[in-house]
Amino acid sequence: MITTLSIKNYALIEDIEVSFEKGLTVITGETGAGKSILLNALGLVLGNRADLKVARNPEEKCVVEADFFVKPYGLETLFEQHELDYGEHTIIRREILPNGKSRAFVNDTPVTLQQLQVLGDFLIDVHNQNETRNLASEAYQMDLLDTLAGTKDRVGHYQQELQRFKQISSRLEAMEAEKAQALKEQDYHQFLYNELKMAQLAKLDQESLEENFEKLSNVEVIQEQLATSLQMLNDEGFGILEQLQKVKNLMQKLQGFGATYQQTLERLNSVSIELSDIAETLHADAESLESDPQKLQELNDTLQQLYRLQQKHGVQGVEALRQIESNLEKQLENFSLLDDTIARLEAEKASVLTKLKTETAQIHDKRESILPELKNKLEVILKELGLPYAAFQFHLTKTDQFRANGMSSLAILFAANKGEKSGPIEKIASGGEMSRVMLALKSILASYKELPTIIFDEIDTGVSGEIAHRMATILSQMSKRVQLFSITHLPQTAAKGDYHKKVFKEISGSRTKTLIKDLTQDERILEIAQMIGGSSVSDSAITHAKQLLN
Repeated sequence: MITTLSIKNYALIEDIEVSFEKGLTVITGETGAGKSILLNALGLVLGNRADLKVARNPEEKCVVEADFFVKPYGLETLFEQHELDYGEHTIIRREILPNGKSRAFVNDTPVTLQQLQVLGDFLIDVHNQNETRNLASEAYQMDLLDTLAGTKDRVGHYQQELQRFKQISSRLEAMEAEKAQALKEQDYHQFLYNELKMAQLAKLDQESLEENFEKLSNVEVIQEQLATSLQMLNDEGFGILEQLQKVKNLMQKLQGFGATYQQTLERLNSVSIELSDIAETLHADAESLESDPQKLQELNDTLQQLYRLQQKHGVQGVEALRQIESNLEKQLENFSLLDDTIARLEAEKASVLTKLKTETAQIHDKRESILPELKNKLEVILKELGLPYAAFQFHLTKTDQFRANGMSSLAILFAANKGEKSGPIEKIASGGEMSRVMLALKSILASYKELPTIIFDEIDTGVSGEIAHRMATILSQMSKRVQLFSITHLPQTAAKGDYHKKVFKEISGSRTKTLIKDLTQDERILEIAQMIGGSSVSDSAITHAKQLLN
């Protein structure tokens, strides 16, 4: 419930602070006194968009602050979800700065307008002509029905599952499209992979293959050069090795004449050993080297295949081909995994679909079960409100499509008079009848759940006399279960208030400002008498006002 409301520098309001209590508070005042200004200011702390020109003094900021006692509503989880400090008394403040910027705070924590709107839905329910028009909306009708049937939580769970179902369906559709595309490319990719696989790339060393190919291609030239080289090294009498031995013998005779000759001899020994080793290597090469046309052809075929694959894939080297082979293998594996993923998603989709259908069937049955009771209660209350022959027909029909709130459609048919053909309530009911229907619905809702503070903005427009009295009685009864405000022009309603506040204008100097005050008992009598008979208050109006208050 709201406990205090403070408004500074807003429209015609300079600076007011109002306290509120449980029960029924009636707010009266002449047309244009500023009752709508009060509601609009309250709307700011509920997250409504601000008109940046509302500041009374444009050089100062506009501030609207409200204190709510939220303990009965169990909002701890909501506060936690929005990272707000919870307090049994929660203060919401909205500021509009001179530069036009707007700020909002919950218990001094900055919040967004969206967060305010979410929180505001749990704190105050403002009923005005717009909401009466909302009754024509099937979504609004279904929301009311779910509140009465106790299915709002189940509908919320259904909506989560429906979102999951849509996500799975979307992903499944994408996977199937990917599979269709992959299927077009699979044969070609499989051919490329098989071609690379058959080449046995892991066993190939291109550099070695090319070297062996060059050897076998030039075997005669190599043999000739090797033979000549061996002859020059080993030729008797003139070979390099024999000549080197003669030099070594000479140096052996000189080694005793100094360290320099000793070192030269050692170097000659090293060269001799190296040349001998080279000669043996050349001899072994010459012995092992022989013409092999078949081997040459095999090497040529292997290399030509490598060159063709490299040209085909636009790469160089065996490693690059092996990487392509690996990538193709993964693509082919992924294609087989696509089937597994699609099968898993199809099973998941089927499971969620079953849950959705079970959930919606139970929601439908629960909704259907409350309709006879709702019909009876509405008609009883409307009878009290002067519509003795009002009749409702609720057509709750199962659909084969998932909708925002289940698999049901709802149509409310209404007839206000005996013998009158029923039709859609928004087309059949007059403004006064719609107001009474809304009051009846709110009255029923109040007995089903912990409603937030309700503000009725001229709900009693279009009624008078005994009907106005009965409507006021219903408002009074509702206020025993919920904090209720009624902005009214009817004396019958004003007299039922536990508290009576008057909104009025006052001229101060050259400016007009809106004020609000609590009326004393005598002031209430006078106010109600003026509502009965106008500005010239007669004794009979005073007497009538006292009777209403008693």
